[in-house]
Amino acid sequence: MTTTLSAQTIDITLGERSYPVWIGRGLLDDHARWRAALRGKHALVISNRTVAPLYLERVARGLDGLHWSSFLLEDGEAHKTFANVGLALEALGMLGATRDACVIALGGGVVGDLAGFTAACWMRGIDFIQMPTTLLSMVDSSVGGKTGVNLPAGKNLVGAFHQPRAVIADIATLDSLPVREYRAGLAEVIKGAAIGDEAFFAWLEQHADALAAREETALVQAIATKVRYKAGVVARDETEQGERALLNLGHTFGHALETAGHYTTLLHGEGVSVGMLLAARLSERLGMSAHADTVRLERLLHATGLPTTVPPGFDSEQLLALMRLDKKNIAGTLRFILWRGVGRAEIVAGVDESNVLAVLREACAQR
Repeated sequence: MTTTLSAQTIDITLGERSYPVWIGRGLLDDHARWRAALRGKHALVISNRTVAPLYLERVARGLDGLHWSSFLLEDGEAHKTFANVGLALEALGMLGATRDACVIALGGGVVGDLAGFTAACWMRGIDFIQMPTTLLSMVDSSVGGKTGVNLPAGKNLVGAFHQPRAVIADIATLDSLPVREYRAGLAEVIKGAAIGDEAFFAWLEQHADALAAREETALVQAIATKVRYKAGVVARDETEQGERALLNLGHTFGHALETAGHYTTLLHGEGVSVGMLLAARLSERLGMSAHADTVRLERLLHATGLPTTVPPGFDSEQLLALMRLDKKNIAGTLRFILWRGVGRAEIVAGVDESNVLAVLREACAQR
């Protein structure tokens, strides 16, 4: 018999639709909570070969009585491909999945993005549930309905907006998370504060040591605060026509760094960390923000163990070429999320490439 556990609940409301984000310890075992989100008799659990041995059996116990199977990816961003979406769709076909079937994403951002896109494609859209197992996916990619896959030309160039039925953020899964991946998740927490919440940024500065040490009270508060902030943004702009684009602070630089490194040099959160700092330097160069704000961001990134420099071997011209493919660009001109200081991000169109290249050249020369 399953015991219902306590959890913080944050509702994502999109017009007449809504879904819960549950945050707490032991929620994967709280079958009574999340099983209710499954409407039909078929389920496909998409995970990877690192996460599945740790948690798939616990999820499977909650699927008793259903027709279900699993599809496992290799671990890493390089496996978020069309080829794997095709294999996942074949797995749904082998299962005999009907329109009331559900895809369950058990893993980090790669698993969640691919599982959500697979669910969006099967019979033009079936249910899916997010069970994020990394800090980054708990605070960012599992919330808001962005799904997709990568192409050689760039990251997340193909995808769909497809909202989950529920998000189950079991913080017990973070206990086994490698230090580097945990820190990468903190980059997304910092990003939310840098965009629009200076008070939260100050709180992060005060609690950087506790967060780096995975102190549970501070961790749950940080996750909940970031999710609430994103929930508000998504509710106001579900398909990224305006305000939601602000959530991409650091991503134009960061995605270019990830792509140039073939998704093996930097984790996504590490790319966002370096990218945020480069965006702050570009803002400063354009006269939008003060140097003190750049320094403040760099100090917080350092305090949480995140990278702040471009890795060796990267070329500024190549990075600029990759940035021209960014989804935020309009009419062939570069569009960035920049800021006027901590907590005051904005969309800036028509940024002169010479300024971007100057920031990139300086960053590549500092290695």
